[in-house]
Amino acid sequence: MAGNGQGRGGPGGPPPSRRDKRLYFALMSVCIGLFVISWAVVDRYSVLWAIILSVVALAIPPFAAIIANAASATDRRR
Repeated sequence: MAGNGQGRGGPGGPPPSRRDKRLYFALMSVCIGLFVISWAVVDRYSVLWAIILSVVALAIPPFAAIIANAASATDRRR
């Protein structure tokens, strides 16, 4: 059956490329690092800057997910 989603990579599309996985891992590592640094180090000097770093860290995961799913989204458009 042509429309069952089983062609070219399965129902979710092709898996992310190695480059996409590395970039996702790097972005999520930066996110976790910002949280740890903001509340383990920066809050001793300035709570405001710790909150600002946390907000920046909160903005990273959606972009990381978009990057991780870019390959399958491109394949679905074809």
